[in-house]
Amino acid sequence: MYSSKKKGIIGIIITILILIIIVIATNIKADDLSSIEGIVGKIFMPIQNGLTYVKNQLSGNNAFFTDINNLSKENAELKQKNSELEQQLRELEIIKAENETLKEYVNLKDKYTQYTTIPAYVINKDISNYNENIIINVGSKDGIEENMAVISEKGLVGHVISVTEDTAKIETIVDTASTVSCTITSTRDNLIARGTLDNVSTLKAGNIPTDATVLQGDTIETSGLGGIYPKGILIGTIKNVVNTKNITDRYAEIETAVDFEKLETVLVITN
Repeated sequence: MYSSKKKGIIGIIITILILIIIVIATNIKADDLSSIEGIVGKIFMPIQNGLTYVKNQLSGNNAFFTDINNLSKENAELKQKNSELEQQLRELEIIKAENETLKEYVNLKDKYTQYTTIPAYVINKDISNYNENIIINVGSKDGIEENMAVISEKGLVGHVISVTEDTAKIETIVDTASTVSCTITSTRDNLIARGTLDNVSTLKAGNIPTDATVLQGDTIETSGLGGIYPKGILIGTIKNVVNTKNITDRYAEIETAVDFEKLETVLVITN
């Protein structure tokens, strides 16, 4: 019976508390609710702002990585285009070089109309400390024979020293074994020019007559003596005259008209 009374009292108390809460809730003003909301907002707003900031940063990073991917693709495309342009430029350079070669052939033909000639390319250079030989792409099947003179647009190159069916070896005038009988154009004095070890574009001219006047800038051409080189082919110009104690030993240095380091096309004189 005591237990039943205790349970009844507890029930009454709980009922009263519920009624009190209901009464308080129904009598709270709107301003009081706003104050509560403000307190709650102050507590939770920094957390919400922090979460929003993190979200925005993550979104920015995604855009950043997207931009990097786009830039990588653009860079790859630009590299491909650059490679294609370089290839086209190389092809244009080849065409230009071929056109220049054809022009050289035409100029050579026009310049040396008095000779019967065969045009050729320089395909190899046999160069050492003592040899200055070149290989051209014509041979016996083209009518090339030993001792035929070889010229370029600028002047004398050398002569044929050996022949195969498809190629020929040329001993150039700057080879140390080469000897060319030549003439000073202005005075008609004869000299003997030889290749040197000092410079690929310099000849040493000796056997100068004691009464000959040799001046810097004089033009030197082939004399026609010796049976290999026709008369009147330009060899070069005198760049220096070296006088010695004995006048019979004086000599001249001749700068060749032909640039042998850049020589690409030649004509072989067949007559």
